[in-house]
Amino acid sequence: MTELLSNYAAGRWQAGTGNGTPLFDPVLGNELVRVDATGLDLPEAFAFARQQGGAALRALTYRERAALLAAIVKVLLANRDAYYEIATANAGTVKNDSGVDIDGAIFTLGQYAKWGDALGDARALRDGDAARLGKDPAFQSQHLSVPTHGVALFINAFNFPSWGLWEKAAPALLSGVPVIVKPATATAWLTQRMVKDVVDAGVLPAGALSVIAGSSAGLMDQLQPFDVVSFTGSAETAGVIRSHPAVAQRSVRANIEADSLNSAMLLPGEAQGSEAFNLLVREVVREMTMKSGQKCTAIRRILVPAEVYDAAAEAIGAKLAGISVGNPRNDSVRMGSLVSRAQLSAVREGLAALQAQATVLHDGRDRTLVDADPAVAACIGPVLLGARDADAAQAVHEVEVFGPVATLLPYRDSSHAFALAHRGQGSLVTSLYGSDETALAQTALAVAASHGRVHVVTPDVAQAHSGHGNVMPMSQHGGPGRAGGGAELGGLRALDFYHQRTAVQASPGVLAALGL
Repeated sequence: MTELLSNYAAGRWQAGTGNGTPLFDPVLGNELVRVDATGLDLPEAFAFARQQGGAALRALTYRERAALLAAIVKVLLANRDAYYEIATANAGTVKNDSGVDIDGAIFTLGQYAKWGDALGDARALRDGDAARLGKDPAFQSQHLSVPTHGVALFINAFNFPSWGLWEKAAPALLSGVPVIVKPATATAWLTQRMVKDVVDAGVLPAGALSVIAGSSAGLMDQLQPFDVVSFTGSAETAGVIRSHPAVAQRSVRANIEADSLNSAMLLPGEAQGSEAFNLLVREVVREMTMKSGQKCTAIRRILVPAEVYDAAAEAIGAKLAGISVGNPRNDSVRMGSLVSRAQLSAVREGLAALQAQATVLHDGRDRTLVDADPAVAACIGPVLLGARDADAAQAVHEVEVFGPVATLLPYRDSSHAFALAHRGQGSLVTSLYGSDETALAQTALAVAASHGRVHVVTPDVAQAHSGHGNVMPMSQHGGPGRAGGGAELGGLRALDFYHQRTAVQASPGVLAALGL
């Protein structure tokens, strides 16, 4: 039997008592490791993190906790090569795509280490200036934020086993809140290995970081009023979390990132072959193929002026035709596999639903795989769909296919384009492509209400922009409505989720003694 990965809970490594769930190489099909959490004493695990880990972290200043993040960065950098090997084997990603997950996580940790160091030797944060409560200045109100006295439970998705952990853990640990992470089972190996390396290095207080790499059963039951839960995954599971008594009755704070039908929009007046047109084409192809389209931020709907619909279809299809698909160990492969055969089945099912209302403009499903057996590997070539009647193609605005699939949609005018963007019912990101700065600014404001991030690309930032789907720690990650209504990152704004805002009403002398 393959290795059974241990869980780290209550300050010690613990193996589950069951046979475990196997994790597979999605290209070769062989079993890699197993994960199991059967028999764990979850109340003990949460109590230890909450009491031991939380107390130890809160005893430190923001600057001292920032130093812990910097120490984690050193540990991860020292083991970086091993993480790439695990990602290739367990996630089926090519090296560049693994880097988005692994190096993106390390970069994010490093940023929060710098930002935290600048907060200095404080244990609470001032929120604005003191305000008089009457004409007499002798009694005033000062808002401040203090770390919540709870634990942060992360229930993460399969597509980012590295970044998904550390983009959440960085602001949590900096805030002084201990972390328990439950990675998605299919790709739990990388998350478990990273936690193991950090624990073995002894850079964090006992109980500050735990990993449960098996079933999530019973985890939500352990949450108490001052705990927080952050979830990334399907809208269906998000609904279960929102209705759980911990959230619905005990008021546990929840952050949700769910489905998102993100769009890219070419502004009116941009002709075939213009710089903005070419930038849209390039970014669409990159977003469709990076991590095989398995990104919450990937472009799913492409909005273009009706007069360039055919030209856009031809240009995008031509670039997609050059994408080689198969075994990521082969240097000629541009796009690896989906994460599992189950995910492959889900993508095929979603494609069938979309094809009922859309036409296939480019079909990469029949391309020969490189060094991979189509009967075994979870590989699928990129598929570009199109719907000339963007209003009638309801499924395109409702069904997210979590793979290398996008749909091209024509619009009549700016108002029509705005309406189509909003039909995503709330998205993580939209990107705009054009050369008219005034029109781009007006469009950004027009679509902002239904998007967590608006990414504007003009010819002068062609080489500088960070990418439609790349989540940078300086900007908010999250979106309204269908996207979950959550918010992560955004610099030090991320600390709000892990803090309690309190108004202290007292004399100026008492307020000064708070030391803020």
